Amino acid sequence: MTHHTTSFIAGRHVPSINTYANIDPATGRELGEVGRGTADEVNQAVEAAARAQKEWKTSSPEQRAKLLVAVGQLIQENREKLARIESEDTGKPLTQAYADVDVCARYFEFYAHAIESYYGHTIPLGDGMHAYTRREPYGVTGHIVAWNYPLQLVGRAVATSLATGNCAVAKPADETPRTTVLLAELVAQAGFPVGAFNAVTGLGAEAGAALAAHPGVAHLGFVGSTQTGSLIAHAAADRVIPTVLELGGKSANIVFPDADIDAAVPSLVRSIVQNAGQTCSAGSRLLVHRDVHDQVVDAMTQTMNTLTVGRGTDDPDLGPLISAKQFERVNGFLNRLEGGSVVCGGAAPEGLSDDVKGGAFFAPTIVDGVDPASEIAQEEVFGPVVAVMSFDSDEEALALANGSEYGLVSAVWTQNLSRAHHMVNNIEAGQVFVNTYGAGGGVELPFGGFKKSGYGREKSIEALDEYTQTKTVVMKV
Repeated sequence: MTHHTTSFIAGRHVPSINTYANIDPATGRELGEVGRGTADEVNQAVEAAARAQKEWKTSSPEQRAKLLVAVGQLIQENREKLARIESEDTGKPLTQAYADVDVCARYFEFYAHAIESYYGHTIPLGDGMHAYTRREPYGVTGHIVAWNYPLQLVGRAVATSLATGNCAVAKPADETPRTTVLLAELVAQAGFPVGAFNAVTGLGAEAGAALAAHPGVAHLGFVGSTQTGSLIAHAAADRVIPTVLELGGKSANIVFPDADIDAAVPSLVRSIVQNAGQTCSAGSRLLVHRDVHDQVVDAMTQTMNTLTVGRGTDDPDLGPLISAKQFERVNGFLNRLEGGSVVCGGAAPEGLSDDVKGGAFFAPTIVDGVDPASEIAQEEVFGPVVAVMSFDSDEEALALANGSEYGLVSAVWTQNLSRAHHMVNNIEAGQVFVNTYGAGGGVELPFGGFKKSGYGREKSIEALDEYTQTKTVVMKV
């Protein structure tokens, strides 16, 4: 069954003159047509959001909280539909799609509760002076999100924006527009002002660029590649507006010889095969002490060789990559490999059923003995491919962990408390986990990068600061 997906602006569906095909990554067949929005649709959406914001900015935290909770409830009521659409569009296993729906609902619930406890400050200036700060919304926020976690990414941005009194326009990724449009419908259904949240479908170079450049957008958020993030940052700088960028990653799991290997291996595997490795925080580098190298790599290989591969809606362990184009990108890293050895995977998996042989599947892959300066150790593959490097000392491990232009997530596996603190204090990353790994989820945890992984923070209470501006008031009394 195919579908026609259109933009949702000011509480109604708005068709575009032109469309493009939405492709099922598991089969290569068409799922339906998607409206190819232009600058005109973007302008309609921004104007609708601006009208809604005039009313919404005067709402009380209690009013916002009630409506945000209502959206969370509607998301849960539509859990089956949202998960199936997300699985079809992205190819991810249905279990992971259900988790994404639950996390999206959690964002609305979390910020519904958080906004009622979000205050300004009083500043002591002495007798006769009353000084305080107010946190005020920017106005219309624009959001351009990636295709790997479309519902989670748009949910966390829009929930924060609405909670703080802004109104929003989102441009979902070309490949995964449907859950964003459905979320916009649910926000309208919950009772928000008409146009409080609008979704414009289309191509990044057209609708996305128009949203980034629109003079009515007061704040920009982007999730995607570092290269595109740089363009978004330039667009924001041209108009002197703030932006939050969550960009690429080359995150490292660092395994020391005193680690609990049996406990670590499931997380090491999950961190690279979750969502077929198409996660900015994927554990794509494995730094393992030479004394336990063989034990760790062998255990991971055994686990990876047992993973099931198939269509996301059949709920395997591993679904397809997002597209044939992404398959070619991932495959190119293996074809260009210089040094290192492929321990498992390295190509399309064998034994796929006939109905998915046209899909963009890539087998879970371990490349051992990688040169730390090589392409596969430095560049974001965005597939289920982990690059393994060995070390002999704590300082060598630290140098390898920081030897990347990215700094999104890292994990340390050790039973030594002093070593753990030393590594945590010196690793250059926005999140560091010890004896666990947190790719995805973590609504309460500030999330964002160091270095070329971006700037600003999503999730947690800190995100409320990103979506508001401080006004300082000084009164002589």
